[in-house]
Parts: sequence; C-alpha cells; structure tokens
Amino acid sequence: MGRVSESTAGLRPDRGTTELRSAPRHGADPDAAPGPDLDVAAEGARLAEAIGRVVEGKPDVVRLALVVLLAEGHLLIEDVPGVGKTTLAKALARTIDGTVRRIQFTPDLLPSDVTGVAVYDRDSRAFEFKPGAIFANVVVADEINRASPKTQSALLECMEERQVTVDGVSYELARPFMVVATQNPLEMEGTYPLPEAQRDRFTARVSMGYPDRDAELAMLDERATVDPLTALTPVVDAAQVRALVAAVGRLHVAEPLRRYVVSLVEATRRSPELRLGASPRAGLQLLRAARAAAALAGRDHVLPDDVQAMAVPVLAHRLLLTPDAALARRDTQRVVADLLTSVPVQRGH
Repeated sequence: MGRVSESTAGLRPDRGTTELRSAPRHGADPDAAPGPDLDVAAEGARLAEAIGRVVEGKPDVVRLALVVLLAEGHLLIEDVPGVGKTTLAKALARTIDGTVRRIQFTPDLLPSDVTGVAVYDRDSRAFEFKPGAIFANVVVADEINRASPKTQSALLECMEERQVTVDGVSYELARPFMVVATQNPLEMEGTYPLPEAQRDRFTARVSMGYPDRDAELAMLDERATVDPLTALTPVVDAAQVRALVAAVGRLHVAEPLRRYVVSLVEATRRSPELRLGASPRAGLQLLRAARAAAALAGRDHVLPDDVQAMAVPVLAHRLLLTPDAALARRDTQRVVADLLTSVPVQRGH
C-alpha cells in the first residue's frame, strides 16, 4: 500500500453539514501579520543557499522551486530516475519549519489515504474525521503517476481550493500549502498519465537534468558517508512564508504587462501546432510566478523579462500538440519559446 510519512497538521472544519466553504483567495492570507515589507530577495537567497547545499549545480532549478513556493503554487518535477527529483522536493520541505508529509504513490493507494476519512466512534456515537496525508504545509507526492486516476483526482480540490470535503463537510488546509510532485516521464509500465485537469493545477514543471562534471565529482566525494539532507535545518517558518507570499502579491504589475500575459495565453489557443492551449488559470499563475521572480530579483515591480523567463516552465506542461506537430517531433517547450518571439511586448504608461 502507498506509504505515508508521519506528521501532524492543524485543520479547521466547516461546521455546516452540506454547505461547502471556499478556501481564501490566493495572496489574501488572513493570518499574515501586518507590518513592513520583508526583504524577499534576502530571504530567498537564504533558502536557495540552504537547498543548494543538497541540490548541487542546479541554481536555476532551485530558483524555480522558490518561485513556485512564493507564488503559492504547486511544483511538478519530471525527469529520469536518479537525478535528484525527490531530493529537491525533500530539501525544499526541510527548509520550512512547518508540517511536512511524504506520500509514496502506488496503484493501491486510496483517495481516503490522501484526503482523510470519517470514522464512526462508538463512544460518542458520531462520526469523527481522521485527516489524511494532505493536511500539511508541504506535501511531497512521490511518483504521482503510479497512483490510479481515482486517487490522483483526490488532489484536485486540495490543490485548487486548498480544502478537503468529506461527507459534505469542508476542512481548510493549513497555509502555506504546497504540493511537490515527482514523476518519471520515460517509464510508462504500471503508470497512469496525469490528466489535463491535474497538470493544469501545477504552477510549473521543471526537469532536473544531469549535473555537470564538477558537481558530480563533488557528489562522489561528499556523499560517500554523509547524506547532506540530514544536516539541513529550517530557514523560515510557516508564518514567514505566509508573509513572503503576501509581500510578493503586493508587487506592482503595469497594465501593459497584464495585457502581454493575456496575449501570450491567447496565442497558445490560436497556435496551429496545439490542440489544447493555455487556460485562464495558466495566465493567473504566469503572472503570480512573474511577481515571485521579480521579488527574488530584488525589485518591487514586474518586467517583461520576468514573464518571459517564467513562460516555458509555467505554460508548456499544460499544452497538447496536434498529431502533425508530434510527428514533426516538436515539443511544447519549443512552441512556447517561438510564441515569445512572435508576440510583441505591450507598451504603454
């Protein structure tokens, strides 16, 4: 059966028996304490330095993971075995002093293992909710495509609305809440490809790639007897992450830049090489990721460069090629890159 790591997490039930309650709006955290803006770039550098001690030679990958964290999104890590997918996910989780759960997705994992289940208590003669593994600040979903579509679908409400509904009762998830999922794109036996609705809920997809020669040599020397993950300590706590997310949400985005984001998303829907373009959700998450990228760069405003840097990791995994484009061995990353050269940056004041 799928393995779930042990941890605890608070939950707040909606006392209504049938009425659902939506999770709070992205970026509007009622628990974030008021005060001066944090130095997002400095805090991001501390997080990147800590994760970089474990994930060596991959500063761009680490930075993208932090962008997704500060954009209050979810990350899909997709690559071949042995390149550090789970290591990145666990390193990111360990830098945050919050609740962490790791779920090993397998074909026999049940939806209730993820979301929780209502159990009848004979003493109180009432059903008591037992929270599942999803009740944590960071959830590492290892090999997510090995679980059945039924179990994969248990994450849909959690990832979008940040709540779980069981037997007509809604339970809010703790904030921050981030799913970091891994999957191997090459090994297809015994796996279930993620449906489009599931992929669209991931803010970005990243591939680890192989380390360079120097990083691999250093890995052979340093990890012969010691696992650097064991020495990794939290850099920020959950409250600090909530404050960082709120600070990122306050970054200024000019109206022409908003129009540029919409133009990019619309261009994917008109492309003759794509049979499925980007959704409105993709545009929202692209703008959030651009805000986070700008904040990590130490700016209080978003530039077109931020949108262009985030376009491929945020948009490519949501798109589907036409049969002709697939036969021509095109890929969605290249399609998005081509659109960036053809869609003009909006100008204005």
